Amino acid sequence: MKKVVKRIGVVLAVLFVGLMVWMLTNMKDRHPGYSADLKVTGTSPAGLKAGFAAVPITPEVPDRWVDKNDDAKYKPKDGDTFIDGNGNGKFDLVWIAGFSNSKPANGVHDDTWARTMILDDGTTRLAIVIIDAIGFMHDDIVDVRKMIPKEAGISYAIVASTHTHESADLLGLWGKTPFKSGINPDYMKFVKGQIVKSVEEASKNLRPARLEISQDLTGAIPLVKDTRKPEVFDSGLRMIKAVDKENDQVLGTVVAWGNHPETLWSKNLLISSDFPHFVREGVEKGVFNGETLMKAGVGGVCICMNGAVGGLMCTHPSLAVKDPFTGEEFKEASFEKAAAEGKTLSMLALNAMEQPDAVIDSASISLLVRTLSLPIDNSLFKLATALGVMDRGTSGWMKMRSELSAFNIGPMSFVTIPGEIYPEIVNGGVDALPEGDLGVQPVEVPPIREMMSGDFKFILGLANDEIGYIIPKSQWDVKAPFAYGREKAQYGEENSLGKETAPLLHKNIQEMLFELSGK
Repeated sequence: MKKVVKRIGVVLAVLFVGLMVWMLTNMKDRHPGYSADLKVTGTSPAGLKAGFAAVPITPEVPDRWVDKNDDAKYKPKDGDTFIDGNGNGKFDLVWIAGFSNSKPANGVHDDTWARTMILDDGTTRLAIVIIDAIGFMHDDIVDVRKMIPKEAGISYAIVASTHTHESADLLGLWGKTPFKSGINPDYMKFVKGQIVKSVEEASKNLRPARLEISQDLTGAIPLVKDTRKPEVFDSGLRMIKAVDKENDQVLGTVVAWGNHPETLWSKNLLISSDFPHFVREGVEKGVFNGETLMKAGVGGVCICMNGAVGGLMCTHPSLAVKDPFTGEEFKEASFEKAAAEGKTLSMLALNAMEQPDAVIDSASISLLVRTLSLPIDNSLFKLATALGVMDRGTSGWMKMRSELSAFNIGPMSFVTIPGEIYPEIVNGGVDALPEGDLGVQPVEVPPIREMMSGDFKFILGLANDEIGYIIPKSQWDVKAPFAYGREKAQYGEENSLGKETAPLLHKNIQEMLFELSGK
């Protein structure tokens, strides 16, 4: 009997050691010693070049399935069945990221993309890639940077996500269960290759350009709802139109707006970029009412950038959207609602671009990049990292490598944020909550936009990483009594690295903007 117990003990010990080794392997640094730190001080204004490209990253969805009880979860025990579209005898699952686990795609509504804008002042070549994904981890972005050929001449590459909740999982959090990654390694490899292709094509498409800058800071307010108090928004539209200086053809446009692309909500089973699809179609090809063209597009490649979406900024099912031409009102989640939202945004953007607020014929790029090591205080994030579900390594014991950048181009200033920052940190309005867990006054002051230079201030969210919600420290509230008279905590903290994340990022951004200004 003692021998049996001893053998069982040895087996359990071996299994435990094996489990620890496996977990530590999941947490190993994928890019030891990596740093993106960079400082470029722009000198005399020079002629700019701009290049654009759009390369699809749409996953193949060969199979379909029948959702017997309409719960948007594939569960054979509930009677759900699949249709083997490619005849290989198995269900080729493409997990949709966002809302819930066990949610495979049931087809493709519209393509998802890697869309790139490159700006070059003759000294610095800056690439900004926006992908239709819920997020993209810093480790994967470093992989992409290492894949970009030197011939492309890129000084610094930014990869950001639109944060659509209707795309294939690239974070690993939306697989069959919370404990199984939803990433398809072959698809991830494909996406990385397509991002590189997009950068290469944009660099080949570089042309002498002027930049026309415009903004509409109020028109899109009715299209976004803040589902967590205090109600603070980042609802202003900011646009860039790059025009070929030699032939006046539009090379491409940027439409920047802060809102979750989840208008289709939780029951949608089709791959889609959500409302950005309709925005891009409208800006490029024109806005239609049925078959009638209501507003001509400008051509080129349209890129949708997201902003400060924490809080949570979204076009919630409780928020109605009107078709700008028929007046028909859409409340329930649908492609018709997303289309009405996209058409409205397209009209606002196109109208604003007709009378630009500024035109840049020449400028220099000033750029500052800082690599950070962020503590992982969230127990679920720790577990997901150790289990390999959240597919990224650590840069120290329970720390993750991430990144910030700030850059100026003429009257435009940009700050990239590696996650979903709350708009009150960006625009002001951080609350000091008497019921807050920490009992502190606002830490993230002054607001980021107040510290930025220039007349046109772009916040690029989910850039070079996705670390989750970036919550003001004074608004951290997971213990009773809860703020605003609520009986339970508001949503947010469970998807945040921790209460020190926002202060740490704000402090670094403040230092960077001060340094970038040359003061």
